[in-house]
Amino acid sequence: MIIENTGLKGLKSDLAHLDDVMGQLGFVRWQWEYYRATYDLKIEDKKTGSDYFLRINARVESGKLESPYAILYIESVYIGKATFPHGLDYESPIPDAVLKTANGKLAELKVKLA
Repeated sequence: MIIENTGLKGLKSDLAHLDDVMGQLGFVRWQWEYYRATYDLKIEDKKTGSDYFLRINARVESGKLESPYAILYIESVYIGKATFPHGLDYESPIPDAVLKTANGKLAELKVKLA
């Protein structure tokens, strides 16, 4: 599921700052290549024990990702249910408690990047 109206799309940051802020909020940069990065935050549904991942895509505007001075801008924000062995189901309904946690983290991120 794409989370719309986060206020994050298009925000820019250098890689060093973005990595630092994301780390403070519990996100991990799992996937990356020279021109894009993906940050994930694992959220557990306490009722069912299911895991969900809040995923934020960022793309390089200038520089290369190996440089801490590269400028990235945030693209889409997704949330999906973890599936075995290593996938995300973006079509599954997301429990309200998980969405509340995700939206709280996104609001914190927006403040830290503004």
